[in-house]
Amino acid sequence: MGENRDYVTHPDEKGSINISEEVISVIAASAALETEGVAALSAGRDLSELLGKKNLSKGVRITVEDETVKVDMWMTVRLGVSVSGVGKKVQEAVAAGIESMTGFKVTEVNVHVIGVSLDSRKG
Repeated sequence: MGENRDYVTHPDEKGSINISEEVISVIAASAALETEGVAALSAGRDLSELLGKKNLSKGVRITVEDETVKVDMWMTVRLGVSVSGVGKKVQEAVAAGIESMTGFKVTEVNVHVIGVSLDSRKG
């Protein structure tokens, strides 16, 4: 997830807008983490984590084709929540966030729940 990302071009009547794929990943991660019931995003430990750097888009992979975005994300949920309910809320929040901030159509948000956090507290 910490690899070098490309730019995506969004044409406009006055020119074009270039958006880094990393920015789209961060939008997706932020939307997911703001969803009640999500404990964390995780893609395992990567080099940036070992070096103490924050990777705001860890656990998120995006694929952009034409002007559509497909998102895959890996997360843990909090103990006691409906896993499918949280997954659906994450799908809706991520799609809405990316579409409103970038103008790209989100075709898929695949949520992979890889664990449950035993800490059920909010925040």
